[in-house]
Amino acid sequence: MAGTEPLEGQQSNGSSAGKEPESSDRCPVEEVALVVPETDDPKLPVMTFRAWFLGTAACLFLIFMNTFFTYRTQPLTISAILAQIVVLPLGRFMAATLPERRFSVMGYGFSLNPGPFNIKEHVIITIFANCGVSYGGGDAYSIGAITVMKAYYKQTLNFFCGLLIVLTTQVLGYGWAGLLRKYLVEPAEMWWPSNLAQVSLFRALHEKEPRSRGLTRMQFFLVFMVASFAYYALPGYLLPILTFFSWVCWAWPNNLTAQQVGSGYHGLGVGAFTLDWAGISAYHGSPLVTPWFSILNIAAGFVMFIYIIIPLCYWKFNTYEARRFPIFSSQLFTEDGHKYNTDKILTPNYELNVTAYNSYGKLYLSPLFALSIGSGFARITATMTHVLLFHGSDIWRQSKTAIYKAKMDIHARLMKNYKEVPQWWFLVLLIGSIVLSLMMSFIWKDEVQLPWWAMLFAFALAFIVTLPIGVIQATTNQQPGYDVIAQFMIGYILPGKPIANLLFKIYGRISTVHALSFLSDLKLGHYMKIPPRCMYTAQLAGTLIAGIVNLAVAWWMLESVDNICDVQALHPDSPWTCPKYRVTFDASVIWGLVGPRRLFGPGAMYTNLVWLFLVGALLPVPIWVLSKLFPEKKWIPLINVPVISYGFAGMPPATPTNIASWLITGTIFNFFVFRYRKRWWQRYNYVLSAALDAGTAFMGVLLYFALQMGHRDIKWWGTQLDHCPLASCPTAPGIVVPGCPVF
Repeated sequence: MAGTEPLEGQQSNGSSAGKEPESSDRCPVEEVALVVPETDDPKLPVMTFRAWFLGTAACLFLIFMNTFFTYRTQPLTISAILAQIVVLPLGRFMAATLPERRFSVMGYGFSLNPGPFNIKEHVIITIFANCGVSYGGGDAYSIGAITVMKAYYKQTLNFFCGLLIVLTTQVLGYGWAGLLRKYLVEPAEMWWPSNLAQVSLFRALHEKEPRSRGLTRMQFFLVFMVASFAYYALPGYLLPILTFFSWVCWAWPNNLTAQQVGSGYHGLGVGAFTLDWAGISAYHGSPLVTPWFSILNIAAGFVMFIYIIIPLCYWKFNTYEARRFPIFSSQLFTEDGHKYNTDKILTPNYELNVTAYNSYGKLYLSPLFALSIGSGFARITATMTHVLLFHGSDIWRQSKTAIYKAKMDIHARLMKNYKEVPQWWFLVLLIGSIVLSLMMSFIWKDEVQLPWWAMLFAFALAFIVTLPIGVIQATTNQQPGYDVIAQFMIGYILPGKPIANLLFKIYGRISTVHALSFLSDLKLGHYMKIPPRCMYTAQLAGTLIAGIVNLAVAWWMLESVDNICDVQALHPDSPWTCPKYRVTFDASVIWGLVGPRRLFGPGAMYTNLVWLFLVGALLPVPIWVLSKLFPEKKWIPLINVPVISYGFAGMPPATPTNIASWLITGTIFNFFVFRYRKRWWQRYNYVLSAALDAGTAFMGVLLYFALQMGHRDIKWWGTQLDHCPLASCPTAPGIVVPGCPVF
């Protein structure tokens, strides 16, 4: 697909619209030159009634669905690709049916139907939808903190305080994005590779499809959405065993080791698999949109960690007294293998009672959880080293060019047709969010625990790191995380304060994540020639709408579902176990309540894991050296240690079965189908991903409101998630746990 092909609905418009750009004018990044259209029609309407209506509806739908599903045992993140596809026929339907006459409100004239539904309206609707994904999807960081405060620590949190936490985090990120857009959006070298898939999909949906005997993309989407909708009634209600198909436990129902190895929910998941799309896409997103090279690297890390390192540490070396605890669990434990009751070490002000902690005993982690944290240490430094060695010279050259000698390519030149957003618009948002955050630290100081000076420290940290991390992500598509470093730092500065630790991470790290998400969307608007002031309006409106609805849905869930997130009090087959938020809570206990000094300091149980910071920093070095010694071996630089480490990222709450099934599905579509049926893959792959997301989400919500909300549950052999009762048992001699054998 040539980059200079005009899109449907785009016409020549003077010298900058339909003219073939000179070679010196084209984007220097080849991938961008091949994919992104190099034409524009400034006369196309953007912020139309259709765009506002469908954009708001898409944002509301996605934020509701993503927030709703994030509390479930198998969380489902519905991507903006769904909205990107679904709104196209809706927009065309509105263009065909709405009246064309103009209305006037307070001197401002507009039409409900200004002509054919165009690609720029489609893009701005997707920008709205991305806010619904940013808030509710992924890890839903702000809501995670509020859920932990209400569901786990049983805080009586003020709704307005919660709303400030949610909104100021996002608006702060938007402020950083506004300050950095001249460095990370306008330069051609800052190309944000992840946007090219969306640009390709926009072109595919708006360009005329040649006649063929197969289904159109929209027909294909509807067929598979209906099929996914009907099918999810099985794993979602009638046959939940399809979520974790652990056949090894059926073969050896009385063998503890076999169940530890074969359990898909509480074990290593060897041989287990899931036939539930929500389970496949729960933690790493849709495998259909992940490149094969990334899947291969992740598979290497997964196999090494789950099938080699964990078994050796558990059965051979009994690392960190591993056999006293289940092999896989996100729970925290006492020395004798029982669940750790954090209520016994909390003061009424939600701080650590040191005397009670010393009396009750030390905190222990399951072996997989402990090693997963250690892998996070290695992943941070490995990412830094890898980017420095393999991309350092390019980033330095590109960033200098971008920041100091930015050359205007065809896309930047076309964007000069539109009014820029004044910098003070972003400064108002940035300063306003900072003031409101500081005000919150004074008014609700007991609830948030984070003093004003620590809040300023978090802002300073975000300000320092957002630009360099943004340069890395905009050029290499890698986003080095510093979550652990941020939690380490505040954990040492403010030990014994779990809520403070949570909120410092939100303001010091997650505001950077939000800023990079906004910058990525700004680059998408840049590529699709959306007027900057329209982008500002859509992003700000979407942020406010999504933030309010995000908290409202979460608040409703926390108030209406009895014992939500409390695994001990819930029915064993309840879907409301909140695995993502359980890990958020555990992190607040590890880094905030107990603190890194007691767990990772000198003489502590897990002090040796700190060495993985150094190990991670060194691991990419030999690969880089080999790539220089053997430059003809093009496969050597493709060995990516940070990506390999993602093979065991997110476990827990992700299970090995989730990741293994994700890898298998991704391999089928992005290796075999991509290699042997490339035309089918190009036409239908992203559409199939969106259809599976949509059908699963619709049926999941229908099941909840029609059946599960009224406790109309069924109970039989097929509704039990995992027939492996012994998988959660310890194996150390003398450890007595109810329901488990004693060795």
